[in-house]
Amino acid sequence: MAALRALRPFAHREFRVLISALSISIFGSGMWAVAMVYEVIHLGGGPLELSLVATAASIGLVGFVLAGGIAADRLPQRLLIIAVEGANLAVIASVTALAMFNVLELWHLAIGAFVLGVGQAFFFPAYSAILPRILPADDLLAANGLEGTVRPVLQQAAGPALAGILVAALSPAYAVAGVAVCHLLAFGIVNFLSRQTLAPDSVDSDSVGSDSVGSAAEPATSSLFKDLREGFSYTIRTPWLLWTLIWACLSVLFLIGPIEVLLPFVVQDQLGGDSRMFGFLLAIMGVGSAIAALATASFRLPRRYLTVMVVTWGLGSLPVAAIGFMDSFWMLGVAMLIFGVTEGVGTVIWGTLLQRRVPRHLLGRISSLDFFVSLALMPVSMALAGPLAEVVPIWLIFFIGGLACPIMAFVALFAARMMTDEIQNPLSSGATESADAEPGTV
Repeated sequence: MAALRALRPFAHREFRVLISALSISIFGSGMWAVAMVYEVIHLGGGPLELSLVATAASIGLVGFVLAGGIAADRLPQRLLIIAVEGANLAVIASVTALAMFNVLELWHLAIGAFVLGVGQAFFFPAYSAILPRILPADDLLAANGLEGTVRPVLQQAAGPALAGILVAALSPAYAVAGVAVCHLLAFGIVNFLSRQTLAPDSVDSDSVGSDSVGSAAEPATSSLFKDLREGFSYTIRTPWLLWTLIWACLSVLFLIGPIEVLLPFVVQDQLGGDSRMFGFLLAIMGVGSAIAALATASFRLPRRYLTVMVVTWGLGSLPVAAIGFMDSFWMLGVAMLIFGVTEGVGTVIWGTLLQRRVPRHLLGRISSLDFFVSLALMPVSMALAGPLAEVVPIWLIFFIGGLACPIMAFVALFAARMMTDEIQNPLSSGATESADAEPGTV
């Protein structure tokens, strides 16, 4: 029965279309991550040139993600998703043609990466906002679990693996051509999304409670600033949302930099390993996250959903505190597995809460704000990790990060009164989706 619950979203045609297109698109994104690197190298570029192209993608993503959230709340999400896939196809097809004719230059790749980053900024909020329109509330957890399963498998494993084979056997241009094929298929599939049920809401009576900031019937001509202010105001007035985002900010700041920047040196200095061992550890984390996401999708949303989410995230960070003391690959592998599993469980619950407790006319903006918060501090964490390791022992950096996150998780749990909130706003079968009627009073 648990397995059947995880597959229930497939009973809905719109979800089958959407998840098919998403899977092919993220598979192509995984291929692009490798193809882009070797295209830069093929053009004679080095770390600086590769950083330039990667930075262009980051600027496009971070710079436009809040605008993407506003667009997802104002425009039909179906059209946004189609437009993004169309733009992805046009960019990758152009890069493929230039590469095949040996006229590709570095600035072409940088512009292409920038456009792909902008596309992600518009795609993610639209995808998050469209799910509650095409699925019953009780199937959202399973849908988020499925997405949390296919993303690491296809984007972090299968896609890069195929691109690596194409680069080695043929050339980077053929790997880019494979990415173009993926976006061509995804673009064709998303055009089968129904036009009838996916128009934007001006007022969503089923999900807008009295906590909404401003009038839900605000005219469509309201300014960009008003739209942003409404999203920020709702977040500040909603304790469980605000404190979860605060915790997310700190966890990204304390953990992402050490794991991405300093873990390779732990592998080298403490284990005597190389890049293959580091890659395998990241794969363990990704597989753990994928399995946990699928497992979470196979059961009902916990009655104590906020407690489970925050405590799972917090306790999952504890093994990170011991990384600096580990001298065994298997111990480090277990730590990364636990971190990945708890990340997968919490992320699936979090995505479901946004879709069930945030008013639909705000969902795009809140999703983009969540995305922006995570992305904004990620480069900061990476930039700080290296210089900090020059003056502070690496073991101490992991130790402080691994302890600070669980402590902050419990602070968030009690500061937002989450244990009371989740009882007052049940999300079990049959519970109303507009349970967040008075978040400012919880």
